[in-house]
Amino acid sequence: MTFDALLELFEQRIPAHPWAQITLYVLALVLLAGIAQWLVARVVGRVVYRVLSLSGHGNWAGALLHHRTYRRLGYAVFLAVVTVGISQVPNLGKFSAAIERLAHAGTWISVFLMLSGVLDAWQTVFSGSRSAQTHSIKGYIQVAQLALWLVCGVLVLSILIDRSPLWMLSGIGALSAVLLLVFKDTLLSLVASTQLTSNDMLRIGDWIEMPQSNADGFVMDVALHTVKVKNWDNTVTTVPTYKLFSESYRNYRHMFESGARRIKRTLRIDATSVRFLDEEEVRALMRFKLLHDYLEVKQEEVDRANREILRADTDPVNRRRLTNLGTFRAYGIAFLRAHPEIHHDLLLNLRMMESDSQGIPIEIYCFTTLTNWTDYERIQGDIFDHLFAILPELGLRVYQAPSGADLSGLRSGATMADQHAALAVAAADSGMRQPPSAPTDRADRVA
Repeated sequence: MTFDALLELFEQRIPAHPWAQITLYVLALVLLAGIAQWLVARVVGRVVYRVLSLSGHGNWAGALLHHRTYRRLGYAVFLAVVTVGISQVPNLGKFSAAIERLAHAGTWISVFLMLSGVLDAWQTVFSGSRSAQTHSIKGYIQVAQLALWLVCGVLVLSILIDRSPLWMLSGIGALSAVLLLVFKDTLLSLVASTQLTSNDMLRIGDWIEMPQSNADGFVMDVALHTVKVKNWDNTVTTVPTYKLFSESYRNYRHMFESGARRIKRTLRIDATSVRFLDEEEVRALMRFKLLHDYLEVKQEEVDRANREILRADTDPVNRRRLTNLGTFRAYGIAFLRAHPEIHHDLLLNLRMMESDSQGIPIEIYCFTTLTNWTDYERIQGDIFDHLFAILPELGLRVYQAPSGADLSGLRSGATMADQHAALAVAAADSGMRQPPSAPTDRADRVA
């Protein structure tokens, strides 16, 4: 039997009723479109997945499957078959053109959904690489997706209203001012995201501090519109991307990369404990290894200057003498230079700042060789523990404002002293030669 005979036999079996013909043709068209969709989504998808897996790109194969790229391509094929075959359905009339336009528009939407899925798969593959630990392409992916959907919107709208896409673009040009106003934040974020990434101003994992946005922690994600910062208290602050380009913030990445972290902290000395050192005290301090060379040189300078002063028969009060505070500063610098975890190639200083009502501030300024937070705090704590403990050896005291317990102790001490005086007067009146022994409480001694 020839093909013409088969076609003639098929036409003879077609029902004569219009609705029966429409139903039959539509079912045949849907069946054909479903077979095409299955072939693309299942067969082609599995072939592509197997090829990518065997070629060493299993991450791409899994990412494309996860973002339903093959399924969306199957939808596009299904709608494309409907677009081409709907005109062959008889007795549809004006509905044929409307269904064709809707199916055509749906085809392009499915195609752009598939392309968007490919971009999402690219982001997934990149996030699993080493480069993703410091860089982010999420902003670029979102820009590309935004451009895709703008093109898709123009194309779909032109298909639905049966106009040329150029006509749509000319209309968009007339509405450019409105579009700029509507997409103002998106355009600002686009420029900011591009500048931040191209100039390497911000990376994932950077520790940033932005007080005006209550952000202080590590950068988790850099997207087109927002940057997520995980704060130290495990809260997350979302900062608009354009703010990180237009406003100032502190990035600690370069500090970690330099391998040196600064210590800049003061301890306050009680001004009443500052005094001159006599010769016996200087000789006693010679036993400190860190002070021995310093004291020898300074003592020679002082003795030489004093010989010239005394030769002129001046008052001995004008003699030069070493102070315990200056000796402490020299000890602190020698201690820092001998510390194995202090960076010796960078600035190291121990300076006396302007005194005020809270004592004399002595600022320690140096850099540690370890930048990790726990190591940094350990080194800083060890340094100040030692410096606080060495102060009494030099006759110095740390300034500390009196607390409520100190004031109450002084008050109770004064009360007990008054009671002791009253007992002494009573004993004298009664003929006792000596008053009772004075209490030995520490508060009385203070009073």
